[in-house]
Amino acid sequence: MAISTLPTLNPKDRELLAILSENAREQTATIARRLGLSRTTVQAKIERLEREGVITGYGVRLSDEYEGGMVKAHVLITIAPKTLSRITTELHAITEVRALHSVSGTFDLIAIVAAASIAELDDLIDRIGAIEGVERTLSSIILSTRISR
Repeated sequence: MAISTLPTLNPKDRELLAILSENAREQTATIARRLGLSRTTVQAKIERLEREGVITGYGVRLSDEYEGGMVKAHVLITIAPKTLSRITTELHAITEVRALHSVSGTFDLIAIVAAASIAELDDLIDRIGAIEGVERTLSSIILSTRISR
């Protein structure tokens, strides 16, 4: 859906989205109390946001304990011209790639990756660098996450 066709969200809609971002499985009655709305109003808002394409799905949020055991990194990637689509497809197939962003500047992409150990992270970065069309990578290990929403 194009940005221009997205509905205008009121402050309660934005609050609702923030609550669902924290915990998408929160009970509707609990959300209603937090928002000062009726349960049926909250349910109707959720259904409208889904129908209008603002909410497109729900996901799993991993525990801090599990995430704390992972070695995470940002991998900045420079690619050859006209290889973006194929490289994106190949990176999508690597389950350790948590997110992939197109960016402006010296690099073309930033991959957020997670591995169980430094050795696995090293292998993962080598796999990314070996993809045909990847010209250069630069990695930064994430030491800690200060804010996560």
